[in-house]
Amino acid sequence: MEYCIFTEPQLGATYADELAYAQTAERLGFTGYFRSDHYLSGMGDGLPGPSDAWTTLAGLARETSRIRIGTLVSPVTFRHPGSLAIQVAQVDAMSGGRVELGLGAGWFEREHQAYGIPFPAKRFDLLQEQLEIVTGLWGTPVGGAYSFSGANYRLTEAPALPKPVQQPVPVIIGGGGPRRTPDLVARFAREYNIGFPEDHQIAERIDNLRAACERIGRDPATVRLSVAMSTFAGRDDAEIAARAERIGKTIAEVRDGTNIVGDAAEIGERIALYRSFGIERVYFQLLDLQDVAHVEYLGAEVLPHLPR
Repeated sequence: MEYCIFTEPQLGATYADELAYAQTAERLGFTGYFRSDHYLSGMGDGLPGPSDAWTTLAGLARETSRIRIGTLVSPVTFRHPGSLAIQVAQVDAMSGGRVELGLGAGWFEREHQAYGIPFPAKRFDLLQEQLEIVTGLWGTPVGGAYSFSGANYRLTEAPALPKPVQQPVPVIIGGGGPRRTPDLVARFAREYNIGFPEDHQIAERIDNLRAACERIGRDPATVRLSVAMSTFAGRDDAEIAARAERIGKTIAEVRDGTNIVGDAAEIGERIALYRSFGIERVYFQLLDLQDVAHVEYLGAEVLPHLPR
């Protein structure tokens, strides 16, 4: 089992806040530090403002040494796939080969309106083409050229440089769709993130992935299964309630039967459930980036008791 910290900096965080989270997570033995890729807060005032995901990760690449870093997930609407392939390859080199790329269709129309970013109604075809292009550029032999002609993008004899350190860079695809998402995972991804599911949805989503792998002759065991879940950890309900209150929630609201909530023993029970489904990586989504003590508690008091 692997355990990662997952943040939403658009809710309000400086680079210094993210650095403190990432370095604390690294020191305490977490597998990775991952962040969302948004430019607008969906709750609160968003102060001090958003940050760019790949700019942030470039900085973290140089200020950490072991922990894996990446997006969960970058929307295809923000970047051209040719530019994205270059950015990710460069950050992978800057980190010594620790980057993972989460890529998705995007969903938050309001942030696109706010910053003048096109938000086409149909984006799944964009996702498929971007996956083909990014992986195709990285997989082109040195000295070769890569061309692509699709409905949305056209590349002509790109030199397909620079190359990432990792071959291949792990690609993460998430979502709960019954057919198209699992098909893309089977074709392109190292990891399938089943998102924020209710317990009764987990087995069905995993079965959909296995069926997609079987359709193209891929061994489903080569796809890592992961789950992301909002997390409210603490020694007692008073501590948990205080963390919930800081993001405008009550303890009753966060104890919804789906979130990861509680002390080390309670969280351990939740992780055991995920493990019983074959899930191999858990992303603890922490929503208050000024609360580094939350990472400290999870790392010092919870992580040592979780299965590896």
